[in-house]
Amino acid sequence: MIEDLHHIQLAMPKGRENDARAFYVDALAFLEVDKPDALRDRGGIWFESNNVRLHLGVEEPFSPAKKAHPGFRVNSLDQTIRHLTGAGIAYRTDIDLPDIKRIYVDDPFGNRIELLEVIPA
Repeated sequence: MIEDLHHIQLAMPKGRENDARAFYVDALAFLEVDKPDALRDRGGIWFESNNVRLHLGVEEPFSPAKKAHPGFRVNSLDQTIRHLTGAGIAYRTDIDLPDIKRIYVDDPFGNRIELLEVIPA
């Protein structure tokens, strides 16, 4: 029935699109994409990177996702950590899984984001 994942949506506070751009474009290298005209007045912002579509929608009252989170696969976790450190973005480690090395960051709104590298067997 389900064919694939079309997009992920996270919540954000109203009026903080520039903060979202600074994090998702500058730090995580997403590209901003235009929202459809019919949705622009709602606020929020959309991003893409390779086959990943991320939508940030305004939610009032806003409450960040502290446990639920997207897991974005990266090519090299070590390179990602160097990039984040250079950008002044804090990250947290967690136990690695048998085939996954991972860290967590928070977006500017407190939403949890997992960045992971799949380790070939």
